[in-house]
Amino acid sequence: MLIHTDYSKKIAINSKELDWVPSPVQGVDRKMLERDGQEAARATSIVRYAPGAVFSSHQHDLGEEILVLVGTLKDEYGEYSPGTYIKNPPGSQHTPFTQEGCTLFVKLRHMAPDDSERLVIDSQSTDWFPGLVPGLFVLPLSTFGTTNTAMVRWAPGTYFNAHRHFGGEEIFVVNGVFEDEHGRYPEGFWLRSPHMSSHKPFSTEGCTILVKTGHLF
Repeated sequence: MLIHTDYSKKIAINSKELDWVPSPVQGVDRKMLERDGQEAARATSIVRYAPGAVFSSHQHDLGEEILVLVGTLKDEYGEYSPGTYIKNPPGSQHTPFTQEGCTLFVKLRHMAPDDSERLVIDSQSTDWFPGLVPGLFVLPLSTFGTTNTAMVRWAPGTYFNAHRHFGGEEIFVVNGVFEDEHGRYPEGFWLRSPHMSSHKPFSTEGCTILVKTGHLF
């Protein structure tokens, strides 16, 4: 299965307009944003667990990243509330489940084989740092090689400088409305911009975004 696998193209998708697709596990559905492969795939998805759903134990050969959007996810290592970022490195294994139900932003098989760091960061209880322009606040999440992952909070009326993306940029709009000269992207939009693309982003209303850079060569 090939969905949006041409990394030379700019993509902007409103995930709220996509249909839910059942997974092989009852009670777990997903909206496929990008996918290269079948069930063992390099993939970016919105994943929804029904209340009481349990996903079978599985191993992440090339890692997994999760941002909890709604509800609470659990596994044998802990409990993850909304706003929690989880990085499960290559070779890790777990059995995720939920009691109340949850919705997640999930990336699979995007990591370097030697990236061995596991991370759990609760964005609701962690200090954010001032960004490069007034009104911008940044929460660094993960750095490995050229790849950087962070959450960025934009106050209403914040404007950033025009810049170019070495290694590309990927954005998921967690809340609010993110904007640039190419369009307006409310909550639930997923954007992917290719290597050496450029833009001048801003937010009139304010927003929070998950940003990943340097991984799209």
